Amino acid sequence: MKPLHVLLAALWPLMAGAGQAPELVAFPATEIALDAQMFVTRPLLVFADSPDDPNFQRQMDLLARDPAALADRDVVVVFDANPEARSEWRLKFRPRGFSLVLLDKDLQPEIRKPLPWDVREIAAAIDKFPLRRQEVQERFPGR
Repeated sequence: MKPLHVLLAALWPLMAGAGQAPELVAFPATEIALDAQMFVTRPLLVFADSPDDPNFQRQMDLLARDPAALADRDVVVVFDANPEARSEWRLKFRPRGFSLVLLDKDLQPEIRKPLPWDVREIAAAIDKFPLRRQEVQERFPGR
């Protein structure tokens, strides 16, 4: 049986569109398995050396402004502001200080940024991914 956080991550895009304005759902890196996200979500990783890092706080604020755009693109936010915890996400992607890493559904890093990024910029970048274009084509075949 899958742990609850894996199921929540998989169902997040569906729950977000359920009638009311969604709130940002972000998972601590220690509570969500990397391999469980394969072809299910697009992890957006937010790393920092401390939760008090101004870039970390700004990034989380920017993400909270438009969680619906993230949910529409199957994005799950994973944050890690504790280098001592040595999460599997941190060990694999090796951030230095603040880092924003956007993975596609095949869990390959597509974009790395050293500064916070607005949801509009993140969404525009995702919409250029080949897997995203295929999803849109399958969802709306006439476009």
